[in-house]
Amino acid sequence: AFFYGVLAALVLLGVRDVLFVYEENRCSMTYMYEYPEYLKIKLPKKTARRYPAYELYLYGEGSYAEENKNLLLTGIPVLFLPGNAGSYKQVRSLGSIALRKAEDVDFKYHFNFFSVNFNEELVALYGGSLQRQTKFVHECIKVILKLYKGQEFAPTSVAIVGHSMGGLVARALLTLKNFKPELINLLITQATPHTAPVMPLDEYLTDFYTAVNNHWILKAQDLRNLTTLSVAGGFRDYQVRSGLAFLPRLSQHDSALSVVSSAVPRAWASTDHLSIVWCKELILATIRAFFDLIDENTRQITEDPKKRMSVLNHHFLRHPAKIFEENPEAFTELTGAFMWITIRTSKWTYSVCNDSDGKYFTFPLASHRKSYSHFFCENSMLDTSSWIYGCSDSNSSMCLEATDLSWRAELLPTTKIVLLKLQDYPSLSHIVIQVPPAAGNKYTLACEFFRKDSRTVQLPVTHLLSFGLSSSKILLNSSGLLHNVQLQHFHQIYQAFKIYVESHCQSHKEMKPSVYRLHIPWSHEDSITVAKVPSLTEISAKLHIAQPENDSGVPELNIYSSSDCQYEVILKTSLLQVLGQIIRFHAGALPAYIVANTLLAYGGQLSTLMSRGQCSDFSHELVRTAKPYKVGPLTSIVIFLLGFNWFRERWESLSLPEVDAALLSSQDAWFPLVSLMLFLFGTGIAYWSGVFFSTSLRLFSSLWLTLIRPTVLGKDDKLITPRRLCGVLPLCLISWTTCGALALFLIYLQYLFKDSDCSKETSQNLCMSTAKPQSLMNSTLKATQSLSNTTTAAEALNSLKMHVTILNLLTWIVLLYLPSLIYWLKNLRYDVRLDPDPCRSTALILVCILEILMNSSTSEIKSSKLLKITAKLPFPLSVATLAFGRLHLFKVPHFVTFCLLLHVLCCVV
Repeated sequence: AFFYGVLAALVLLGVRDVLFVYEENRCSMTYMYEYPEYLKIKLPKKTARRYPAYELYLYGEGSYAEENKNLLLTGIPVLFLPGNAGSYKQVRSLGSIALRKAEDVDFKYHFNFFSVNFNEELVALYGGSLQRQTKFVHECIKVILKLYKGQEFAPTSVAIVGHSMGGLVARALLTLKNFKPELINLLITQATPHTAPVMPLDEYLTDFYTAVNNHWILKAQDLRNLTTLSVAGGFRDYQVRSGLAFLPRLSQHDSALSVVSSAVPRAWASTDHLSIVWCKELILATIRAFFDLIDENTRQITEDPKKRMSVLNHHFLRHPAKIFEENPEAFTELTGAFMWITIRTSKWTYSVCNDSDGKYFTFPLASHRKSYSHFFCENSMLDTSSWIYGCSDSNSSMCLEATDLSWRAELLPTTKIVLLKLQDYPSLSHIVIQVPPAAGNKYTLACEFFRKDSRTVQLPVTHLLSFGLSSSKILLNSSGLLHNVQLQHFHQIYQAFKIYVESHCQSHKEMKPSVYRLHIPWSHEDSITVAKVPSLTEISAKLHIAQPENDSGVPELNIYSSSDCQYEVILKTSLLQVLGQIIRFHAGALPAYIVANTLLAYGGQLSTLMSRGQCSDFSHELVRTAKPYKVGPLTSIVIFLLGFNWFRERWESLSLPEVDAALLSSQDAWFPLVSLMLFLFGTGIAYWSGVFFSTSLRLFSSLWLTLIRPTVLGKDDKLITPRRLCGVLPLCLISWTTCGALALFLIYLQYLFKDSDCSKETSQNLCMSTAKPQSLMNSTLKATQSLSNTTTAAEALNSLKMHVTILNLLTWIVLLYLPSLIYWLKNLRYDVRLDPDPCRSTALILVCILEILMNSSTSEIKSSKLLKITAKLPFPLSVATLAFGRLHLFKVPHFVTFCLLLHVLCCVV
């Protein structure tokens, strides 16, 4: 029990890290200046009749909403698609800020934001309505474009913003046979799981994902005119991990961009799954991008894919602290009666405070090219004007025409920086820094020449199994403005570290804050931390995506420092965050591991019943049979053999599906140690869930039979009777005509109440021993008075223990099918029958099986010829559950159903 307690504690620590241990919410709330209104758009009768649960709305506020009530629209259409259980009203943040922005430009341009009401369906857990939603969105796009017919600048396409599963529905539009790709020119998704479902609970969901992603990969050439941006929420979003939100890598074209919100300029904040819709910093970036995408000639979003990508890169990837220009001038005239000052030193700092005269500071490059490789400069004035130039006139200390290098700059939270590799600018003779007259402004400029290798240090990360007991340290003695600490061997998603950066400063005056950026070269998932100086700052280092095989980049900690400060960097493995990463990436597979362990214990109970004539307790059999070295190696052997063509051909000839672990390995999200840990986690959860279930069952039966004293019924000798057939037929009818999960839930309750009666009758007449109770067996050792004359006390106890294990398995099946039941209840007013139903056929079989099992006893299967096969079968089915059920949870109930079917045959044959 202690060992399983430790396992459960490790799981809880991992869950705690995912749910509660993350950065504070740095997003600002968006507010409406006027009361939001949602104008319902009338749909064609055929569309409204086909999709009665769905609606289309136009967002508006105040006078703008009043003007649009006649639907004479002149703006740019944007369609918002909510996600799983999302509301159409979530469009208000985008719509309100876009309206304020349009007011700033006197409505020269403005956007009309539409929103779809999907009835808050649970499409992340039930995939049966995804295709229906996609077709409805197609109809909405046609209705929206018709509203603009006859207008001077009528649009021919619609921009789409999709939150969560809404983004996937938008991508699925391109898979429709009659959909014209030119109807969409821009798609922005917010926290959308693009690569795989979070919980693959039915085959409709996984098939939908497969169809969408395959189409986008195979038809990549046809998608060049569609620009796609995917924004992930970072570690605050525990519902959709950011790795799932990265679009599938498309090597054929470069019109897609994936970025984590913590790396978005002017936001630099992680968002949870809901706040990404209203996070003011992200919404501002989105609306600024929308307005920069407008073509002045058509007054619609530009048709130029290159410009669209340039705008998105400007606002979501690298912001140069300048207002976007499509074609900035190559040369700029440096005018004004400014003083020209030549700086010949390699380091330079200048503080501006109420300067009345403008200055140009020139840095000759000829004397520095041999000694230094890079030029770095930072400016704490965060305006959008140009400030750094390159001059090619080597014969003069003044420069009348120069190249604007401000476009090479990058905006950080407290400063804007520029890093130039001198080798890339062989024609430049000078770098010029412009300091305009400052009226009441106070800011600082600092520049330096340096060699990159002198500012780059390598810090090997500690081993994954060091558990934080060892550390890597490095002291940065240089007094430069920029340091790069390369984190060697940091490339796996299961690696997680705490980095401590301690700054020591010689000067006691007020220092500018330091900026620490964790840069991941193979994906846009940087995170930025701003720290006071001096201070001790803790930074979490973990990955959303593992390093691709063809990538040789090394993660870096960029330290933008103060020149007279020293920095010490200490790195330690964080065990809690490692557990958090395992839970974050594989929590969805835990039900498969729990069921696999329960199947092993179930098989052990059948084996002891066959060999000794008695059924052991569930927890005892779980300890005896749940051995990871029996299950894990078989899967690893299959994966190894699949690497050979002859074995793969045989495997495919048998129409066997691909092993889930092989798919995870191809995504760099798998290695054997994680499989071992997940198996042990599943064992611990199965152990304590078994204890909890049996204890709850005893308490519930005691309470139930205290309130309602049951009548004593005679036991039927036959398992199949007309009365039981009459009980099965209504449930089968319910399963076929309404919802399979409903029938399954009803038979589960019936089984539960019947087992409660059995538990009470078995334990009611026992003498309570003073010895410490260990299991259900110890609490019911002398239950003989109330039993039938044909059944012994031992047989009753054996039957009870077997029923408890079956109920344990059945509980997980019901939980896996519960989302479809919730979906059916939510849409009951529109349709009585759930179509498609992921568990209709399984429910029909299980209803018949469970009606027999709940009336069976172990005495009926002891003499069965099939018991030997039935006792051995749970082990291979447990292996199959882990091989094929980790990424396809909907397959797990099939393996359990097959086990229970053989159990029924044992009772009959």
